[in-house]
This record gives sequence, C-alpha cells and structure tokens, in this order.
Amino acid sequence: MLVLGALLGLFVLFNFLLPMLAGLIKLVLIVGVVAVIVFVAVTLVGKSSRSS
Repeated sequence: MLVLGALLGLFVLFNFLLPMLAGLIKLVLIVGVVAVIVFVAVTLVGKSSRSS
C-alpha cells in the first residue's frame, strides 16, 4: 500500500501540479510584460505632456 500511495502521489504531482505551476508561471510572465509596457507608455505620455 505504501508503494501504491507513493506512485499515486508521483502521478498526481507530475500530471496535475507541475503543468498547473508551469501555466501559472507563464501567466505571471505575461502579466508582468504587459505591466512593464503599460508603465513605459504612461511614463512617456507623462513626460511628453509635461514638457509641452
């Protein structure tokens, strides 16, 4: 039973948790890139409106 439990735990880890974590990391990276683009755009618009 211990071996069966360990195998089931490894199955759950590799088939459900790791892909979920990989998807979460991808989502965080995409959100981070979008946030940096928005930050740069807002900074440039703020500088151009202040100088004129």
